[in-house]
Amino acid sequence: MTQRSKTAETEIRALIDAWTAAVRRQDYPGILAHHDQDIVMFDVPPPLQSRGLDEYRKTWDLFFSCYRPSHAFDIDEIAITAGDDVAFAVMVMRCGPPDATFQFRLTIGLRNVGGAWRITHEHHSVPATD
Repeated sequence: MTQRSKTAETEIRALIDAWTAAVRRQDYPGILAHHDQDIVMFDVPPPLQSRGLDEYRKTWDLFFSCYRPSHAFDIDEIAITAGDDVAFAVMVMRCGPPDATFQFRLTIGLRNVGGAWRITHEHHSVPATD
């Protein structure tokens, strides 16, 4: 791994940690801070696809109608792969009350724009139950 890749991974991990902390605080500006205007997100509850920062922001209204700041929104596992201009992170996360066992998968795609990482894609999913 090159030093540049290691630096990119460190920057991306810090960005993701800041994002998860913002979710726990229900801090909309913090949640949106590193997302691209043209983000595309695939989510579990409808709408299954959101395009653009305004639609992405609206998805958090539904989430926060059920979620409380004392609840978990934690990364259980993470792997980051970063190049010079493009990166992705795959995660297993845990969400819900303090004793939460609800896990979901999250993949984030990022682009380096002007020297700063921007989240351009999110894909949330849960394992099939059938």
